[in-house]
Amino acid sequence: MEPLVSVTEFLEQCKVSGDSAYNAVKVVLERLHNPETRVSARVLLAAVEKHVAQEEEKEKERESCGVAVDSMTKYHFRIHQLSLTDYEGFRENRQKLTLLELPSIFVPEDWSFTFFEGINRHPDTGFRDRDVAELGCGNGWVSIALAERWSPRKVYGLDINPRAIKVAWINLFLNALNEEGSPVLDHEGKTLLDRVEFHVSDLLAYCREHNLMLDRIIGCIPQILNPDPGAMSKIVSENASEEFLYSLSNYCGLQGFVEDQFGLGLVARAAEEGISIIKPTGVMIFNIGGRPGQAVTERVFSRRGFHITKLWQTRVNQAADTDILALVEIEKNTRHRFEFFMGRVSEEPISARTAWAYLNYGGEISHGLSVYECKLRMPIQVKTISKFLSDGLQETRGALDLSFPDEAMAEEKIPFLAHLAHALKDLSYFPYESSGGSSRFRNLIAGFMRIYHRIPLTPASVVVFPSRAATIENLLRVFSPRLALVDASLTRYLPKKWLTALPAAINTKVAPQSNNTVTVVEAPHRSDLVMRLLKNLKPQIIITSLEDFEMRTSTAFEQLLEATSSIGARLVLDISDHLELSSLPGTNGVLQFLASHPLPMHATIICGLVKNKVYSDLEVAFVMSENETLLNMLAKTGDITYGRTGISSQFYYGCLFHELLSFQLPERHTTEQRLPKVEDKQTNTINFSASTLAAISEVEDVHLNKEHPTIRMDFHENALPVPPAVKMCVFEGFARQNIAEAEMDLKPEISQFLKSRFGLPSTYSEELILSNTLISLFTTLVLACVEENGTLVFPMGSDGTYVSAAKFLEAKVKRLPTDAANSFKATAEQIDLFLQGIKKPWLYLSGPTVSPTGAVYTNDEILAILAVCKKHGARVILDTSYSGLEYNAEANSATWNLEQAISEHPGGCSSSYAILFVGGFSSVLMTGGLEFGFAAVSDTIYVDIFKDVPTVSRPHGTLKYTIKKLLGMMDQEILAKGLEEQKQLLQFRAQRLSKLLTLCGWEVIVPCGGASMVAKPSAYMGRIVKGGAFGDKKLESHNIRDAILEVTGLMVSSSLWTGIPDYFRFMIALTDTDFTNALSALLKFRDSVFI
Repeated sequence: MEPLVSVTEFLEQCKVSGDSAYNAVKVVLERLHNPETRVSARVLLAAVEKHVAQEEEKEKERESCGVAVDSMTKYHFRIHQLSLTDYEGFRENRQKLTLLELPSIFVPEDWSFTFFEGINRHPDTGFRDRDVAELGCGNGWVSIALAERWSPRKVYGLDINPRAIKVAWINLFLNALNEEGSPVLDHEGKTLLDRVEFHVSDLLAYCREHNLMLDRIIGCIPQILNPDPGAMSKIVSENASEEFLYSLSNYCGLQGFVEDQFGLGLVARAAEEGISIIKPTGVMIFNIGGRPGQAVTERVFSRRGFHITKLWQTRVNQAADTDILALVEIEKNTRHRFEFFMGRVSEEPISARTAWAYLNYGGEISHGLSVYECKLRMPIQVKTISKFLSDGLQETRGALDLSFPDEAMAEEKIPFLAHLAHALKDLSYFPYESSGGSSRFRNLIAGFMRIYHRIPLTPASVVVFPSRAATIENLLRVFSPRLALVDASLTRYLPKKWLTALPAAINTKVAPQSNNTVTVVEAPHRSDLVMRLLKNLKPQIIITSLEDFEMRTSTAFEQLLEATSSIGARLVLDISDHLELSSLPGTNGVLQFLASHPLPMHATIICGLVKNKVYSDLEVAFVMSENETLLNMLAKTGDITYGRTGISSQFYYGCLFHELLSFQLPERHTTEQRLPKVEDKQTNTINFSASTLAAISEVEDVHLNKEHPTIRMDFHENALPVPPAVKMCVFEGFARQNIAEAEMDLKPEISQFLKSRFGLPSTYSEELILSNTLISLFTTLVLACVEENGTLVFPMGSDGTYVSAAKFLEAKVKRLPTDAANSFKATAEQIDLFLQGIKKPWLYLSGPTVSPTGAVYTNDEILAILAVCKKHGARVILDTSYSGLEYNAEANSATWNLEQAISEHPGGCSSSYAILFVGGFSSVLMTGGLEFGFAAVSDTIYVDIFKDVPTVSRPHGTLKYTIKKLLGMMDQEILAKGLEEQKQLLQFRAQRLSKLLTLCGWEVIVPCGGASMVAKPSAYMGRIVKGGAFGDKKLESHNIRDAILEVTGLMVSSSLWTGIPDYFRFMIALTDTDFTNALSALLKFRDSVFI
């Protein structure tokens, strides 16, 4: 190392320029870092300080002559004393700090002084023995003063300006060592060098890279928009110009936050980065200028989950070197007004434009300056949310709002969002839950009843519904009673014709009526009046509730149980208004009864969950019963009436249950659990209707209380990985507050989708009916078909769920024969021939992609079919929900252009011919089990059908927001790339499965798109499975599905479901593991037959 220069040599080098002065200082700093040369370097600085001070004294004497020059001008640096008067440190007689300043470093001013004054208001224990980081430390004086006063464990001074960090180190040595170079010790025998470090860092990057967790994060951060937004993207080096390095302290570039528009983007980024680095009990303290306005400034922190305390507030003059013209531009282009004041004592604020004008004409302006202390209100949960969003979409981060006027709302929503963030992070795809409800949600319900109400309930006794409306209508349809008594407050959910028909004469021997002609009589609320009606009318089903006073004991409930049992009626009791999701639930006589008595087989409890503080219209319902026969029936009929209950609804209420159960010790509540039992066939209560039993026999993929098979290829689920953007949009839908109606209006996006994919004019979708599931829309159409005595025509190879739904609702159903040569697509000629002689035909057609075959209708084919339908006056239901995953050459024709066909049949014409488009977006938007259905109608025939249908479960606003946002992103690379990857994977799997099935003796219909395919087990017919529990039965079409399941644990859909004799369905959109296991299972089954 070169010998240390003299004072004169040092000063001569500094005279040349600011860069020369910096280089001279840097050499001294290198010696200060070296323990062997540290003393001599500190002595040199002391000598330089003394020499310059003497020169300045002489300059003061010459000042009267007008030739005085300060050291900053002459030597491009200044060493001065920063007074800390009235301040008690732990080192004796320390009343000031010695500080070196360079032109490229922001010098202490009102901002930093106010900041330190605010920190001084913090309790002494707030920093003592803590790990602290200062953001934008500049020359380091605040970090040094903080360490001097409070003796923290460690202070990390951070700044993006490399020269600032060098100067901060110099200042640290100036104050850690005395003029002779000896260490200045504190009361613990430590020097400032033990407590303070300085590092070049873009905000908290250094702490993040070194895995530091902090107790305190403080910062005096600039908040003016940089006139050059690209400036911050430049590489910041110590060789940058002095002007640029200085501007780093006075301006900030655009940070990609919504707060950028107020000049608060850098502050917002600091707050977000701090969430992951601050300890759960930690605190952030920021110095914030009040120019954007107090409400805007505080919202930077509150919307990110911070509690805010204002430690100190004052006003400072607007810095003369800060141009506020950028703020004037913001005001020009937005409705926001910044806050300035004329002078420092004015009370009325003025805008940036007025302030700029006043300043430029000689006036003095000021603005507020506040020091805020910020604590995370729910640290663990907010950290989880922040971590999930850290790699998310910029818009989603901007949509987060964790500020709540009501603390109870915060206590409900923040934990939910944390649960959601955690689940989405680990989620590969959105699963399709069972129509009986997710096993997790049912388990949580049972746990709540077991722990808080001492009811030995199991998940097997719970079935979940989307709403009370769906629950009540489903119960009535499966039994089709001659007469039902329903509480007047619950009848609004039922079809009007059920409420207008007069009760038939009492005759218990009369067979059950049709599912569609149930007679309902409104019942009063009080149980004594209900029992009087029971005695006289002898209904077969009673759906009622109890008054508040009747719920305080179990007496009224027990009387209803006895009265209904005596006449052979089924009792359904609604306790929705009396179930509290609370750790201190109120008295509930019904639940008290269930704690010590089994629920009789003829009784069922309904509970609709609508009591939440955040999403008041988000509903889910469940039934409790100990009748296994009924529970299984409700789950299976749910699959063909309302579909599956929304996973978001189940997840939300599941989180509420989880919060109540998470701190409980399960061992304290272990009791013998009551399992549901099969109902005696000889019961004197009403049994299921014949149409219900017939339809349910074809429902194959509902497994309420049984172990799921090892591998499932029997249900329509896209289990392929979901792009992160989809997860982010789902989260954003729940995180947003005060979503405007326009942000949930899907009409523009769906209209554009139908126009681009199918050539439909925008006027065609003026009437849009939305639902949580497509099946609930379809059942409405089936009921309309039944009402006009029409016939539903399904081509062989249609979705079996829709066929079962039509049969359940007692529609006249006909199967249109199709053939394997055309991949079981219906042709115009086949339809023309088949519709002859059918009165009032309704044709269901899925396309362009057909489920389950994976065939694709071309534009010419569909136009020919529509022409035939018009000829026969048929109503056409075009189901597009399986389309969007076409993957081979033929699929290029999957885009239809039906504009001419539609224009030739304008809505409202007198002909019975009408076209309805129904669909969903789980395929094209890759949302999987996050279901959504729509019906786009133009014909008044269809418009009238959907009027006043109370049981069509409408999608919640969060789901509509999500779907709208995803539709807007559909053509962007962020989604388009993910969709293309899914298509390629499905094509690869279809080819691989086709090859294997052919090798194993199946006849395969090669698909062109979609997530499923069909094949015929030709080589297996009449053969015998060797060994195993299946026995020596011959394999036939009706038992091959069971044989495959028994031998391999693989479940597929049988020909009963596909509607194609001897053809089975295989789903291919499985996880990689399940698909590989499915292939192995098919080989295993082959080997068990062909040994």
